[in-house]
Amino acid sequence: MFTGIVTDVGRVLALENRGDLRARIATRYDISGIDIGASIASDGVCLTVVAKGVDLDRDSQGWYDVDISAETVSKTSLAAWAVGKRVNLERSLKVGDELGGHIVSGHVDGVAMIVGMVDDGASTRVTLQAPDDLGRFIAPKGSVALNGTSLTVNEVDGARFGINFIPHTKSVTTWGDAKVGDPVNLEVDTMARYVARLRDYD
Repeated sequence: MFTGIVTDVGRVLALENRGDLRARIATRYDISGIDIGASIASDGVCLTVVAKGVDLDRDSQGWYDVDISAETVSKTSLAAWAVGKRVNLERSLKVGDELGGHIVSGHVDGVAMIVGMVDDGASTRVTLQAPDDLGRFIAPKGSVALNGTSLTVNEVDGARFGINFIPHTKSVTTWGDAKVGDPVNLEVDTMARYVARLRDYD
């Protein structure tokens, strides 16, 4: 489980097809504190660490490897990953950690598309188009996770919704790089999913 509070911005160092997609991600996390088998949310996708190390040629830059199944690639924005891409990272939640965002599973529900961006003072208002079947799970002032970032929804129009990014969020995540046309990993709020499921049985 995660909280949607990004704690590092990593970078894709290498991609290799081995049946599954193997990705190497550079991180500022202390590699000695990451176990093989640990879960790290990478752009909102819960991925398992399968190898780790330090690159002595890059100022002892830490890195970890993950294997990404074809199913995950087909259902997320990870198909658009390229070497050099910056990636939002979050280590898994520990008992006693501060829950600053909302409960996030790292299981992406679908891929939304950025369809509009407007500067509003120092902030940026972003409009996204979600898959039609996910629109009912998104509500004004509700929570969503976008590329692993816990965010509050401003407004909703069908499956289209708006988000506001303050300068701090843009500076400590990859949202400062966002542009119209970008695919975005969307995880709807778990509570909204279960409420909708209960209504289906009313």
